[in-house]
Amino acid sequence: MTDSLTIALAQLNPTVGDIAGNADRVREIRARAAGEGADLILFPELFLSGYQPEDLVLKPFFHAKLEEAVDALAAETADGGPAVLLPTPRRTPDGAIQNAVLLLDEGRVVTARAKYDLPNYGVFDEKRVFQAGPMPGPINFRGVRIGVPICEDVWTPDVVECLEESGAEFFLVPNGSPYEAEKEDTRLQLVLNRVTESGLPMAYLNQVGGQDELVYDGASFVVNGDCTLAHRLPAFEEAVTITRWSRQDDGWVCAEGAKARPLDRHASMYHAMVLGLRDYVGKNGFPGVVLGLSGGIDSALSAAVAVDALGADRVHCVMMPSPYTSRESLEDAADAAGKLGTRLDSVDIEPAMTAFDTMLAPIFDGAAPDITEENIQSRSRGLLLMAISNKQGKMLLTTGNKSEMSVGYATLYGDMCGGYSVLKDIYKTDVFAICRLRNRGLDALGGAALAGEALLGPAGEVMPERIITKPPSAELKPDQKDEDTLPPYDKLDDILHCLIEREMSLDEIVARGHAAETVQKVWRQLDLSEYKRRQAPPGVKVTPRAFGRDRRYPITNAFRRIL
Repeated sequence: MTDSLTIALAQLNPTVGDIAGNADRVREIRARAAGEGADLILFPELFLSGYQPEDLVLKPFFHAKLEEAVDALAAETADGGPAVLLPTPRRTPDGAIQNAVLLLDEGRVVTARAKYDLPNYGVFDEKRVFQAGPMPGPINFRGVRIGVPICEDVWTPDVVECLEESGAEFFLVPNGSPYEAEKEDTRLQLVLNRVTESGLPMAYLNQVGGQDELVYDGASFVVNGDCTLAHRLPAFEEAVTITRWSRQDDGWVCAEGAKARPLDRHASMYHAMVLGLRDYVGKNGFPGVVLGLSGGIDSALSAAVAVDALGADRVHCVMMPSPYTSRESLEDAADAAGKLGTRLDSVDIEPAMTAFDTMLAPIFDGAAPDITEENIQSRSRGLLLMAISNKQGKMLLTTGNKSEMSVGYATLYGDMCGGYSVLKDIYKTDVFAICRLRNRGLDALGGAALAGEALLGPAGEVMPERIITKPPSAELKPDQKDEDTLPPYDKLDDILHCLIEREMSLDEIVARGHAAETVQKVWRQLDLSEYKRRQAPPGVKVTPRAFGRDRRYPITNAFRRIL
């Protein structure tokens, strides 16, 4: 039995499916931690496969490769260096697939524990691919009984209570908890509840990085048995910290270490967009991105995120004016590209508009122009951008926000064309707030240390003030404004938040001061636009109810109440 342990917490960014690369990260961190005297290293949930692996874990060949990697890593622990708590998918002898954590030590797999509480809500469908393990007991390591509940196992009291009653002396928790705005506080309160109930310290280790629509923000921490915070790792970046634990008269205590400052809501949303885009582009091997820069606020913010994520040399902006494009938009697009340092090309779409008018004239037979011609403009732009994407190999970045996508204020095969959207889950009112925050400079995004490490764009203003202050417009017809078609964005976003995130009834929303006919119209637009959203590209999730895996409504849907 030992009275002290040095434990490394490895807040890392794995790549789903890159078993060899993830295993090499284990080796790299193990060598580093050995130099700092670590006895044990904890990695995030399902680190070896990457999280979430989804249906990859149903492939027997995938498990064969995982098992090869586990055997090799286990054998390497015979060197007397640190032991490893390695989370990985695991096949049991009877063929069940579990979300597990393995203790690798002394050249072998010493023991395994499986996740008991499999989440099956929101973005999680673990019951579909994993089999729950039995209620776990502690892992005996150097004579110390360590509870290792996995992620969801600590969201309810049962597993922690069982481990405490079975003699656990403290908890090490591997997690794959996706980012949502203000979720960091939720996690801390959750752990405080478990620590209060058990009286035992808990280290909560979360992964970091982007995986398709999900972003993992890290922000790991350690709470002692008296509910004091011992460590807090930074959000949105990799970090490996050495924690020193000692047995005292009233139980185990983790010595205090560095405590990173939490980010505020809009700063964290910005970092989530940057990290999500950086990893989507990088992990999928794109050389960069191309996007339409219209002179409006959504494309300006998308371009700023892209430059901060990838660097200006990997971002190609294209202005595509029509006869309805204002002089101010041309100036603002050029100014924004200049501030960001990106390439900006201009391609006039009027010849395409004329060509389509000519080609379709016999079929339209003199019909008056309407939204059809507006959509032709948007689709001409989408065609041009996809051509540039195909020719250069760069991914096309779409620029629509959540408010627009909610009510269908977007054109299929037009401005919805692309491979990824950083604003997909960002309401328009948040777009304005985030733009103002970014224009204050990198220090406003969490301090010079974090921003300087994570963001690659200019230190100061990235878009002209007029982009933020002028009325939003699609500029598809003369003197067009968004509010000609939509309610003011502050009202629209409140109604949408009530409908989407809060699932409120129409009567409850009207009671907040909204006109009944406006609420009814927005609800109808929200439901009718589901078919568009099914065809939209993936994008960064920042709210508790993002379109796609979080919110799945039927396209054919007659449940629309008439007030």
